[in-house]
Amino acid sequence: MRPTRVLLAPLLALAGLGALAGEAAAQNFFEELFGIGRAARPPVPPRGVPNAAPPAQPGAVPPGAPGAPGAPLDPNAEAQKPAAPAPMRPVVLKAPADDNVVGQDLLLNGLNGSMKMERAGANMTARITLPGTKVSQPTESCSVPLSGGQPVTLTAAGKPDGVARFEAAAAECPLRFEVLEGGVLVTPLGGNPVCTFSAADCATTPSGLWGPGAATLIPRSAEFDTARGVADKAVRENYKVMTQRARREDIRPIVTEQAAFSSDREQVCRTYAREGSHGFCHLRFSEARALALATRLGANTAAPTAAVAPRPRRKPVVDGMNPDAAGGGPIAE
Repeated sequence: MRPTRVLLAPLLALAGLGALAGEAAAQNFFEELFGIGRAARPPVPPRGVPNAAPPAQPGAVPPGAPGAPGAPLDPNAEAQKPAAPAPMRPVVLKAPADDNVVGQDLLLNGLNGSMKMERAGANMTARITLPGTKVSQPTESCSVPLSGGQPVTLTAAGKPDGVARFEAAAAECPLRFEVLEGGVLVTPLGGNPVCTFSAADCATTPSGLWGPGAATLIPRSAEFDTARGVADKAVRENYKVMTQRARREDIRPIVTEQAAFSSDREQVCRTYAREGSHGFCHLRFSEARALALATRLGANTAAPTAAVAPRPRRKPVVDGMNPDAAGGGPIAE
């Protein structure tokens, strides 16, 4: 009987332990079910790992990435930056040749008087007859030939405004001549715009554009219109360059000067013969202005950057014809 008791004692102990484990499992089940067990206790945060990096914040640059603090500089960063806008450059039109009007018969405002410039060796001369009105009878016209009709020697004065300039300072009526394309802009030297010849009883106002008559200009009206668009754009662009380069206190005088240009052009050209039909005077005045601005901006006027030649016109398309085909025959249906 003693061996049986020895075996029975461990079995009873194991049975007791099993009962206790079952009761503990049942207790844990009910505690979790009613929220009074481990689920009711807050979780314990894990312990920090030595030398671990802190968690990344939303939107933060990862360490070591370009632009992050302490990251090496990107050698291509400067090249990736947007380039600064290039400064504007003056627009230069083709300057008229010094002698492009030599031998031509020019009229004041394309109406009256006469001027013919000639080369005399290295010098330039001009035969000029000035139109005017009688001092005693302002309603009657008159004319006075300078130097008795003999050629007047002109002194070259360089190109201070981009076009050739000549002066006749010793003449009875001192004048300045600026050679444009196909015409000459004349202004009096001195403050008086009127030259009076008492012996001839004639008062003359020679200032203005001397150029061809309207009959030779009207057939070229389309050419002048296209070229004027180029010249007006050159004036605007050069005006912008001037304001860009000027100091703040110098901008107002430039704006005033540009506004005066438009009124001066209208004043000069409104009396040119049939100006509204061809636009010759407005074109030449705008070209002179563009060249003057380019010269003041330090541009090389001997190297034009814009052409005033008209663009070739395309032939009109005729219905039923193929303008691109050889012979221009009708399109087969």
